[in-house]
Amino acid sequence: MLSVSEYQELDAISLAAGIKEKQFSAIEVLNCAQQKAMQLNPQLNAIVTELDAPAKQQALEFDANPALLEQSLLAGAPFLVKDISPIKGLPQTNSSELFKGLLAKEDAAVVKRFYEAGLVVFGKTNTPELCLTITTESKLTGPCHNPWNLDHSTGGSSGGSAAAVAAGIVPIAHATDGGGSIRVPASCCGVFGLKPSRGLSVIEDGYAQSWSGFSVGHVVSRSVRDSAACLDQLKLSQPSLYPLPPGPDSYLAQLNQKPGDLTIALQNQHPDGFEIDPQCQQAIEHAAQLCRDLGYKVIEAAPAIDYRAMAGAMSVIINVHTAQLIAPRLEQLQLSLAQSPLEVSTKAMAKRGMQTSASEYLSALDKVKSAELVMAEFHKKYAVVLSPVLALPPAKLGWLDMNSEDQREYGSRFRRYSGFASLFNGTGAPSMSVPLFQSDKNLPIGVMFSGAWGQDLQLLQLARQLEQLDPWIGRKPAIY
Repeated sequence: MLSVSEYQELDAISLAAGIKEKQFSAIEVLNCAQQKAMQLNPQLNAIVTELDAPAKQQALEFDANPALLEQSLLAGAPFLVKDISPIKGLPQTNSSELFKGLLAKEDAAVVKRFYEAGLVVFGKTNTPELCLTITTESKLTGPCHNPWNLDHSTGGSSGGSAAAVAAGIVPIAHATDGGGSIRVPASCCGVFGLKPSRGLSVIEDGYAQSWSGFSVGHVVSRSVRDSAACLDQLKLSQPSLYPLPPGPDSYLAQLNQKPGDLTIALQNQHPDGFEIDPQCQQAIEHAAQLCRDLGYKVIEAAPAIDYRAMAGAMSVIINVHTAQLIAPRLEQLQLSLAQSPLEVSTKAMAKRGMQTSASEYLSALDKVKSAELVMAEFHKKYAVVLSPVLALPPAKLGWLDMNSEDQREYGSRFRRYSGFASLFNGTGAPSMSVPLFQSDKNLPIGVMFSGAWGQDLQLLQLARQLEQLDPWIGRKPAIY
């Protein structure tokens, strides 16, 4: 019989292997995950929808027919899906009062991939409204609490997924990233999170769902190899909406190879002129020294990009997509934007999106493309950019409030807190948060490494080296 404590020591690959080798059953593994969720979720609010019966049926089918476990190296491992992605027949609220009562008509494309990989989905995780901010505190679903300190934010928008992994409920969970939403919660919760290159992983059909290419899907995980194994399941074999990046047949198979002779740019100044917290500076200096210990060159350098202009252009585009998403629902309910139950910041974004002209939208796309070209040149000299994920340690809940009466202050706090991550959504390049540091209050501080478009394997290989040199798997919150 697999105990909960034994379950929590294993990553998804190890759990799947144990099921195949009949060390324990798929239903035992699922029971451990659900037991931990039942114990911790009342404190964390990480899981907002449960799939008890379908998950049990899926696990029992694996036990009855072991041949099904050949679907992937992850088959049988318990899993959680971010609430932004539809699962047929389940509520699809987007963590918004406006969408309350809607049921998904079919599985999202990424959800189909998870099922094809044999992952046992037993719940959906908490997000902010429409995934529009970097903390997880929607009015509809309530705040998600950081396992390291329940008074602090998990980050967002994949906050529920990161909290569930950090707390040991699951070893791996679905996440998406349109402006830092994999890397920010990974940083806040002390887990690993890679945002893949644009065009690499499966997305929904249509530009709206990907925010014109800013948003991509993957996972957060405790081990780097679980992330690589999941990328093998999510990667596309032919171009979809966007060009297909170069990559290996299997990221996992080449994970333990060296990434080459890397020259790494250390970006230690906030791109928008704010101060970086000294502990976040310590985190990147620690990471820089680890990279030197691995034999890599680390040079202080930053790309010549007007970050404020870039962020402004991205905001124009995201505002348009926000308006595009909510307009049909407003019409269906015969509500004006002002009458809607949307949160204050969401209303403001949608209003600006509705007022944006085609010319303004295209001009914003041009600015983003220009930054992409600048970064392509920068990466000819520097393979990787090392920077903070966030300029501050994990914020307290309520500090970044979408419903603040002072939206100017909200915007200023947002830019100060997360000035680094969104550039790589705009350019489509891979970027990851690696859990290499703890604050003096024992809060995780992730370090961001970003590479050239299509160099996802290089980042994963670097992450694996860092994981071996400075292991984080033993660092766990008391709640674990």
